[in-house]
Amino acid sequence: MSTATVRPRESRDLAEAATVLTAVHESDGYPVEGVKDPEAWLSPEGLLAAWVAELDGHVVGHVAINSPQPGEEVARLWREESGDDDSHIGVLARLFVAREAREASVGRLLMEVATAYARQRHLRLVLEVLTKDAAAIRLYERLGWQRIGEAVHTFGGKQFDAVCFVAPA
Repeated sequence: MSTATVRPRESRDLAEAATVLTAVHESDGYPVEGVKDPEAWLSPEGLLAAWVAELDGHVVGHVAINSPQPGEEVARLWREESGDDDSHIGVLARLFVAREAREASVGRLLMEVATAYARQRHLRLVLEVLTKDAAAIRLYERLGWQRIGEAVHTFGGKQFDAVCFVAPA
């Protein structure tokens, strides 16, 4: 298998990333919000930076860092634990990898790039992951992320249990 590369996301990447996201949603149920407008979902309010992973010239993964948004439980938990304010917190989000690229360590590569970006900007990264997404939880734990609490993710009248993590210091 070829080696994946990670680079900053460009506007021309959105359509291909949206196609990958739709396929991931169909196979894994991520995101639970669905993908009615995947390009909009990939560019949320508070987006600070985003990257794509490529394999053989095709987008196979994505990750973003957002600023904390009002009511975001993971940011609240970290503020209470650390005393940091929102200007020192980044929320890792929109991480997904095409099923066919998961053996190429694409998730780890995306996480490394996002973590380096955050460190350069003195941001502590936090994230929320649904408990059903066991493979993602294993990745975060392998990379040294620490659990800081639990949350409930609500969408479409349904509630989903989630775990909140903070990146290693």
